[in-house]
Amino acid sequence: MEKTARRIQKITALLTGLVAAYAITGGSLLLLALLLFKLDLTEGKITAGIIIIYILSCFLGGLLAGKRAGSRKFLWGLLLGLIYVLLLMAVSAFTGPGISSGAPSVITSFIMCMGAGMMGGMLA
Repeated sequence: MEKTARRIQKITALLTGLVAAYAITGGSLLLLALLLFKLDLTEGKITAGIIIIYILSCFLGGLLAGKRAGSRKFLWGLLLGLIYVLLLMAVSAFTGPGISSGAPSVITSFIMCMGAGMMGGMLA
């Protein structure tokens, strides 16, 4: 019984971290869109902003998930980063023409999100 309760606690920690990461992503992307509208940013600055948002969101989500999970925090952060980027790719594939940026970009996104989530979990 206690083992099941601990598993539920860890899954809840992961889901809480994911919700927080996506909330941070949503708010930050809205702010970036406002900056784009007001300041007429270049494509390079927008791309850099999106990368920073993804890394920051995964880091903070991994930090939250690691704090709540208690043990093996880095694994929970890594898992959070993996689920984060998988959901991001799935939503992107369903809402747009698909993943058209190519394999190197997708691999880079996986590495960035998983690494940031793991780093957040390690520092939890």
